[in-house]
Amino acid sequence: MRLPLVLILIAPLLEIASFIIVGRAIGVLATLGLVVLSAIIGLALLRFQGAGILRRLQTEAQRGVDPGQELVHAALLVVAAFLLIVPGFFGDIVGLLLFIPFVRNMAWRLIKPRIVAQSGFSHGGFQPRRSVDPDVVDLDDNEFRREPNPNSPWRDPRISDS
Repeated sequence: MRLPLVLILIAPLLEIASFIIVGRAIGVLATLGLVVLSAIIGLALLRFQGAGILRRLQTEAQRGVDPGQELVHAALLVVAAFLLIVPGFFGDIVGLLLFIPFVRNMAWRLIKPRIVAQSGFSHGGFQPRRSVDPDVVDLDDNEFRREPNPNSPWRDPRISDS
């Protein structure tokens, strides 16, 4: 939990330092041009890569395969595009790295053990699941019915229960 906080505090300092270093090396106008160019590249890459990810998600959903990896790839692509669009060279480097499939696969291998996905769908269609939470009571359709409550505060008093 402390690592994201440290990154949030250090990231602006890294970006400011990178602006100073690049600005001294190539000049102010060229630095501003690179910032604008990185934003345009981020938008273009998101458009092209995003369409491919959506096609792969649809294909995996039709095959009945767990789309977890493609969902993580899609999320990482959105983060990568955001990092490219936001001004800063350190974020641009991280964003460009996230557009490389190998880097996203490494991130997936790190994230996968921490993800718990539950689905009621299987290859044969929807299969109801029983909850493992002891505080949840699962009822079948014949064990549950809904009737109007005459004492409900949400009941409209103008409507009679005839």
